[in-house]
Amino acid sequence: MDVKLKKMVLVINGVERIFMCDPQRDKLSDVLRRLGLTGVKVGCGTGVCGSCSVILNGKVIRSCTKKISAVEEYSEITTIEGIGNPQHLHPLQVAWMNCGAVQCGFCVPGFIVSASQLLKENPDPTREEVRAWFQKTRNICRCTGYKQIVDAVMAAAKVIRGECSIEDIQFKNPADGEFYGKPVVRPTALAKVTGLADYGDDQAMKMPDGTLYGAIVQPRVAHHAKILAIHTEEAEKMPGVYKVITAKELIAAGGTNIMAEGQFHERSTVMTPSRKIFQDEKLHRYGDVVALVLADNQLDAREAAKKVTVDIEPLPEYLTYLDAVLPDSIRVHEDTPNIFCQQPVLKGVGLEDAGKVQEMIDDAPVVVEGSFFSSREPHLSIEGCVLQAYWDEDGVMNIQCKSQGTYSSIGRIGNSVGVPKDKFRIIMNPTGASFGWSTNAGDLCLAAAGVVCTGRPVSLSMTYEEHQHFSGKRCPAYSNGRLACTKDGKIIAAEFDYGMDHGAYSWGGDDVMTKPARFAFWPYNVPNVAGLVRIANTNHAFGTAYRSYGSPQAYTLSEPLMDMMAEKLGMDPFEFRYKNIARPGDTNINSYPFRQYPMEKMMDTMRPIYEEAVKRAKAEDTPEKRRGVGIAWGGFNVTEGATDSAEVALELAPNGKIIKYDTWHELGQGGDVGSLMVTLEALKELKITPEDVQLIQNDTGKCPDTGMAGASRSLYMDGNATKIAAKKLLDAMRKSDGTFRTYEEMKAEGIETKYLGRYETTTTPGLSRLDPNTGIGDPTPAYTYCLNLAEVEVDTKTGKATVLRFTCVDMVGKVGNIDAVNGQAYGGISHSIGFALTEDYQDVKKHNNMAGAGVPTIMDTPDEINVIHMPITIEDGPFGSSGASEAFQASGHCAVLNGIYHACGVRIHEIPALPAKIKAGLEAIAAGKEPEVPKKYFLGSDLYEELENIKENPVQFGGNDFFTPLGDADAERFF
Repeated sequence: MDVKLKKMVLVINGVERIFMCDPQRDKLSDVLRRLGLTGVKVGCGTGVCGSCSVILNGKVIRSCTKKISAVEEYSEITTIEGIGNPQHLHPLQVAWMNCGAVQCGFCVPGFIVSASQLLKENPDPTREEVRAWFQKTRNICRCTGYKQIVDAVMAAAKVIRGECSIEDIQFKNPADGEFYGKPVVRPTALAKVTGLADYGDDQAMKMPDGTLYGAIVQPRVAHHAKILAIHTEEAEKMPGVYKVITAKELIAAGGTNIMAEGQFHERSTVMTPSRKIFQDEKLHRYGDVVALVLADNQLDAREAAKKVTVDIEPLPEYLTYLDAVLPDSIRVHEDTPNIFCQQPVLKGVGLEDAGKVQEMIDDAPVVVEGSFFSSREPHLSIEGCVLQAYWDEDGVMNIQCKSQGTYSSIGRIGNSVGVPKDKFRIIMNPTGASFGWSTNAGDLCLAAAGVVCTGRPVSLSMTYEEHQHFSGKRCPAYSNGRLACTKDGKIIAAEFDYGMDHGAYSWGGDDVMTKPARFAFWPYNVPNVAGLVRIANTNHAFGTAYRSYGSPQAYTLSEPLMDMMAEKLGMDPFEFRYKNIARPGDTNINSYPFRQYPMEKMMDTMRPIYEEAVKRAKAEDTPEKRRGVGIAWGGFNVTEGATDSAEVALELAPNGKIIKYDTWHELGQGGDVGSLMVTLEALKELKITPEDVQLIQNDTGKCPDTGMAGASRSLYMDGNATKIAAKKLLDAMRKSDGTFRTYEEMKAEGIETKYLGRYETTTTPGLSRLDPNTGIGDPTPAYTYCLNLAEVEVDTKTGKATVLRFTCVDMVGKVGNIDAVNGQAYGGISHSIGFALTEDYQDVKKHNNMAGAGVPTIMDTPDEINVIHMPITIEDGPFGSSGASEAFQASGHCAVLNGIYHACGVRIHEIPALPAKIKAGLEAIAAGKEPEVPKKYFLGSDLYEELENIKENPVQFGGNDFFTPLGDADAERFF
């Protein structure tokens, strides 16, 4: 390849830097990163996220799209490295750390650079001016919901104006040693605000000589097709190419090419693992991978990947659940019908005969019914799939990656690359968020396959579009439901039927489908229930974990039906809910008591806020800008279930510090500071401070298995395990006079200095998985609860809905770190707003980047997000805490949708609520018609016929630890 370079000089961070560049290919970000300025983060690569922001001649620009040939020589450039460093922090960096504005941190350098220019131009901005600035510069944050970012800018501005000192905005250790609940700064924050946290692509740039760089081959020619041939010959001839790997090469090297899978449910019909690393027989979805090109550099690998072609025979493409379950649809996977699992839910008279619930509803005084759809929500983390794999000096396969389950990833890889499980070491790189997609180890398998087939280190970085097509998404769901009440507004019975789309691969589908079976009509008292949840394969993106895993789909049906019933009864929607919330003695839809009953206190807290919001909406409502208030209940479980477990280790170090070892996976949600908080509390007798604790986390070579970051389990499980380890350590350190031994004294007396703590949910009596025949069960020991209120404006000219304010009253037990929990609330609420209004991954051409897929900007997210934590402690929780994060994204979208209806009379049944949908409803109303709503969906069979079939064909309950491995996978449960 003929490459012509150019020598340039730029004034970077006040210093003239001389370098060579490729004027035809290089972007400014390429040059800056090669110069070692890796604080310039590249996320989207297409100029839509702002993580690459730098200041060029006094203007904030996106360096990932700025061609170096368009930059004048001797231009002045400022990057995060020129704003401040760990020894000399800028007020903005200090404010970011101390205002809770740091989560995953990937976007932070770009935001701080942008904010520094704002404060040069306007040292005394209002909050709205800060928000408008970030909208103009297109800085996107997926974690925080933006509120704490604006807080940080306002705090830093006060310091810069001389109105307060830098110390005034910094957290100070409390004199009484009571840290729990306080806004202790995240241990990883300093590296993130200075641009020194080395994320995946930063690690890639610093790999030693001999590393191969990978590019995946996604044919993107069909969603479903037979593969007739894969042509790699032209790619193999390309400059710099070392090897092109397909299934054939991996199998020859000793791998099976099949990822490990298993059944989580007795009714699963999946008989063989559904997913291969490299597809060699069929394309099951648009983002399938058929080959991996390995070359001496990233550019050569990508160019060669374009030369790989496939010959195909098209097959029918089922891109929705409704398509896949039609009677004449062919099987997506030959071993199973497309509907591969079902979970019934029966309660009250439904346990005798489901048909009695049908009769009860048919004969009820007041009935509402509806059909609803929740979309294929993309996670839209700013950093995509980036990882490295290599053999270490002990012959162990090391994979440095983004993973929410380092140990479970080993189980998921299974035998696919031919490496024994005890020869893997999974290490988390600093991670630019995930929200669930990194629970799936497909990218780890690709990188490991490269190492197995070449013997050389491999770095794999996907473009954002590749990542978008490769990674899993939230399962879409179609649902039909009815709700019956007495004339005075007491719920009599409910029926529901959910059809969940798990996409191309089955793994985990028989787990996620149990969530609607638990959270439909949560947390109300519903005496009689007949429900069913079905899950099916289609030819779209596979379903995977996403915050609130499976529960948003449940609320998408039940919360609108609650609103519709209130209207039909002529009751206020708040009062109708208040009348029907569960109270002590009432049971959930799974026929068990609720673990906690905070509902009445939460509604009493929300009531004056709701009344004021309704009053404000009426006062500010105009024909052009309609105003409405929406309410929605939500919640989520804490822990993975009745057999969950976690281990941590605490060690007294020679320097007197405490070393904490765990896998509380830090993806931005606060795995670092959460682990620190429970350690400080558990070892409070030692009077230690945050500076006395060293965290060693998320490395299977060094840390015990604390479990996955999911199911809102980490605080609950890690905290309880830490209490056990701390007791052991304190007992060992304690002298007879009540004082504590030093490290030297421990060693001199031959006393161990490191102790393991293991906690199991089996310590909570009475837990049980859902019965596969009835849905009766009580799977988890604790829950989180959220009551959401959205104040919404609808522009009647355009149909655009905007959330003006959002209030959430929650019960998460005792708060461990107020900034971290608030950050999870704000972030989850922002995702909920996006889920309601804009986010989707259905059109693979349109939704292939963050902007196209509808990521909310700062102006799409209200600045007025108010979170009220109820002061309620959890009996079995560590220090009274429960979990946090997932409840905040469970049902907020329903509050928004209900708010739209109360603003303008248009109820959106199929999200996202795009302006065109709302506008169409407004036009129908103006014409004297009812807005169009979906007809009852065909979900595979009649609900009651299917429930009768299940009754006639019961399966044996498999126990609380049910798991059946598929294929030749080991019998060990993966998580």
